[in-house]
Amino acid sequence: MRVSEGGVEVEVPEQADEGIGDEVFFNPVQELNRDLTVATLRAYRDREQRAEYYLDAMAASGIRGVRAAADGWNATLADIDPDAVELCERNLERNDLDGEVVQRDANALMHEEVFDVVDIDPFGTPIPFADAAFANTRDLVCVTATDTAPLCGAHFHSGVRKYGAVPRNTDYHAEMGVRVLLSAMARTAARYDAGVTPILTHATSHYVRTYLELDHSASDANAAIDELGHVYHCEDCLYREHEFGLLADPIETCPECGSERTLTAGPLWLGPTHDADFVAAVREELDDSMGTESKVERLLDTLEGELHEPTHYDQHRLCKEWGRAAPAMDEFLGDLRDAGYETSRTHYGGTTFKTPATVEAIREATRES
Repeated sequence: MRVSEGGVEVEVPEQADEGIGDEVFFNPVQELNRDLTVATLRAYRDREQRAEYYLDAMAASGIRGVRAAADGWNATLADIDPDAVELCERNLERNDLDGEVVQRDANALMHEEVFDVVDIDPFGTPIPFADAAFANTRDLVCVTATDTAPLCGAHFHSGVRKYGAVPRNTDYHAEMGVRVLLSAMARTAARYDAGVTPILTHATSHYVRTYLELDHSASDANAAIDELGHVYHCEDCLYREHEFGLLADPIETCPECGSERTLTAGPLWLGPTHDADFVAAVREELDDSMGTESKVERLLDTLEGELHEPTHYDQHRLCKEWGRAAPAMDEFLGDLRDAGYETSRTHYGGTTFKTPATVEAIREATRES
C-alpha cells in the first residue's frame, strides 16, 4: 500500500501482506506527530545551524526519516527488523533521496555513533532507549511516549517502576504524564552531564511528545535537576500546591478544607514545558503539504500562550465540585482576569486553563459567572 504524506510517497505494510511481517508498523493516526516533527526540525535548524545529522532510531516503514531526508537532513534510518530495513531502502529510493539505512539495535547504534538530533518513537515507553539517546546526542532528543496510563497514574505501579516517580491520577492527568516523562528524561540526561530544556511538548491522542534541547556540562545538568519537585493535591476540594526539590515534604491536611485525603506526586518536572518563541517559530514552518496543518496550527497557537504553571484546572470539574453550572469559558476566564489573575487556556482540553490563583480564589472570582 502506498501513502502520500508531507510531499513524499512511501510504501507502508498491510498486515500479513506482501511478505512484510507484523513487526513493521505504520500508524496513520500519528500524521500530526510527524507533521509537527518536520516543522520542529525546520525551526530547530534555524536555531542551531550546525545541526545536520538526524537519526530515526526506530524507523519501521521509514516515513519519518524519509520526510526528514526530503527536508534536507542527513538522515539515518535504523531498525532491527530486516523487513523494515528493506522497506526503508525502497522508500528512500522511491523518492530519489539519499540516506543511510542500517539494520541495528537502536541502543547499540546510539552508543556507538554521534548524531545531532535523535528521534525516539517506540511502541510504549521510551525509557529503555533514553540512556543511549542522551549518552551521545549533540543537540536535540525527540521523544514519544505512548504508555500514558503508567505516566498519568492510572497504572500506578507500572508508572513507578518505569519512570522512577510517583504519578497520580488527578483531574490534570495528561499534564501529570507530561511532567513525569520530563522528570525521567532530565534525570537520565543528568547521568551524562547533560541538561535538558523542553522547547516544545504536547499531550495529544493518548501520547506525549517532547523535544529536548541539550546543553553539555555538569552545571547544565544541575540546573535541570533544580527544575524537579513535587505536587501536593487534595482529593476533596481540588486544592494543589507545588514545591521544588527532590525531597518531598507532604502536606498532612489540606490547608483549604482540612481534608486528610491528600496526594503527593513526584519528582515531577515543574519548569516550563515549552519555549513560546520557539513554538511561534515552529508555526511559521508549517505548509500546506501537511495533512494536519490546521490542527497543528491550532495546537501551536494554544501552546504559545499557555502559562508555565505546573498544573492546570478543568472548569467543568471545578464547577461540578462547587455545584454550579459551567458558564462560557471566555466569561469564566474574563472574571478571573478582572480579579487580577493571569490566566490562559491549555492544549489539554477545551475547558482547561492555567492560573496562579488557588482553587478558592478561582471560586470567589467566578462566583457571578
